[in-house]
Order: sequence, then C-alpha cells, then structure tokens
Amino acid sequence: MDDESLPGLLCQESMICLTEDVADKDAAFVRTKSSSYGGDSDEEDMFLKRLVDREKTFGFNKGFQSVVLGDWLKCARLEAISLILKTRTALGFCFQTAYLAVAYMDRFLVRRPNIDSEQSWAIPLLSVACLSLAAKMEEVNVPTLSDYQVEEYRFDSRVIQRMELLVLNILEWRMCTVTPFPFLHYFISTLCNESSSSSHVLSRTAGFIFANKKGSDLIDHHRSSVVAYAATLMALDQTLTRPALEIKINSVSSLHELLEIDTESVVSCYNLMQKLEIPEFEKPPLLPSDLSPIDVVENSSVTFVIGTKRRRFTFSDSDQIDRLLDEKRLR
Repeated sequence: MDDESLPGLLCQESMICLTEDVADKDAAFVRTKSSSYGGDSDEEDMFLKRLVDREKTFGFNKGFQSVVLGDWLKCARLEAISLILKTRTALGFCFQTAYLAVAYMDRFLVRRPNIDSEQSWAIPLLSVACLSLAAKMEEVNVPTLSDYQVEEYRFDSRVIQRMELLVLNILEWRMCTVTPFPFLHYFISTLCNESSSSSHVLSRTAGFIFANKKGSDLIDHHRSSVVAYAATLMALDQTLTRPALEIKINSVSSLHELLEIDTESVVSCYNLMQKLEIPEFEKPPLLPSDLSPIDVVENSSVTFVIGTKRRRFTFSDSDQIDRLLDEKRLR
C-alpha cells in the first residue's frame, strides 16, 4: 500500500474550497456547509434538523461515564491537542479538521485510557494518525503521510498507517462525528450585527471552541450545537451576566425550537467558558526519550534514536502497536 493510505476515505467537497486561500478556508468551510440549502429558509431549517439528528446519533456522549486519566496522560493529551493545532496551521487545514482529529483522539482514549509514560511515543503517533484520518474526511488536498512530521517525532509512513487502522478499528469505523463548526454559519449570521466582521467572529469563536475542548475531559458534556452557540456568544461578549445572557438567548427563541436547545445548557456552557483555565499538570521526571529528538522508523523493529544511543523496544514491527495497547488495556 502506498503513502496515500486509505484513499477511499476522501470526501467530496464543494468547489468553493478549491478557490479559497488558506487564510479563508475556515470561512469557506462555514459557507460550504450552508450551501446545501442555498439561502432558502425552509431548506436551511431542514439542514439544521438533519444536523441535530446526526448530533444525537454520532456527536454527543451524554450517557457515557467520565474516564479518569493519570496526570501524565492528561498532560500528554494537552500537548497532543497543541500539536494538532500547530500541524493544522502548517498544513493549511481548516478548524473543522483539527477538531475532528481531537474528537477521534478522545474517543480512542476513552476506550484505551491506560497508555503510560513508557509509551511516550504513542500519544504523538495517535495525534498524527487522527489528524491524517480527519484530513481524509474533510480536506480536498490531503498530504502524504510523510508530510506529517511533528517536532521531535518523525514517524515512518507505515507506522502512521498502522495506527490509522488501529484507530479505525477501535472507533468501529464510526467517523461521522458532528462538531460545533457546521452550526457556526447559523449562529454567526443570526447573532452578529452588521458592524461585526464575520471572519473575526469566526476566528474568536474557534478559539473558544478549542479552549473548551482542551479544558474538558474526554467526554463531551454539552452538545456540539450548544458549544457552538455559547462560543459565538463568548466571541461577541465575554462579560454577560446571567440575566443579560438569558435576555440575549431568549431574543432568538426560534433557535431553541429548531435545534432543541434549552437555555440552561447554553448558560452552563457559557459560564464554563468564562472561567475556563487550561489546567497545569505536574509532569513526571523526564524520560530519556524526552530529552532529545526521537526518530520512529520501521525497519526490523521500532527504534528510538537518543543522541548517539539507541533504545530498542521489544516489539518487532508496527503490527504490534495494537497488541501493545491491548496488553495495557487488559491489565
């Protein structure tokens, strides 16, 4: 199999994305997601109803129990999210792609929460695989796997490909996660006044969406539509009191019926964003593999290069990535 793994995952996108500069890709994404109803109010309502139905099926884990991560894995997850966002910028991906990658990674960790610090390569590799899969779902121009070089880690394409397949299997090929971004066209166009720059509001809204994702645990406690609503309100005004917020929300009551959103959920999410702080976790003592650049390559085994020394792990090829994670899960 060549470097362009799993080509069948490539999605069909509107031609509008092909003519936009990288700086405008996120605005183009929002416009593209609204293009299917062509500005017609009834068709727009049908589009949003379909989104809500999909959100109930694929995009919200209200019934799931929270997963408690150790401090090392919490820290590794935050670093992985930052890595996804940096790589998103470097490769010119839209916000939707990066968010989808984080969602895949979190869903994986819900099912495989026992990765420990001895597997320090696993989380960066997981983040790269999830971003690659998300790009196949959302981007028109998908980089080859060799283009995903992440800071100290340089992963062989076949190792990334093997992790992609593991992620697909763990997630049972359910890749249709509904994110907050398809809802943004509706919220921004409804809540913004004419003097507001929609691109500026979009950028600020995306910042609050990702801050919420980084500050939360692995389970989404608010629906994506609620997160999009609260983040848009935050982008417009971060200082609303509860009475002012309720007045603002109730002024567009049609949103509630259409999207089946209750005021309390939006207020709760908005208040969380207001006081959101990314937690600082105490890092464990540095491992040797943390002290210098690491190459992960696939020859007869996976080898970590540490300066002039080599630290060789016991598994002989990328097929044992999933077995290694299974052993941790079963302990």
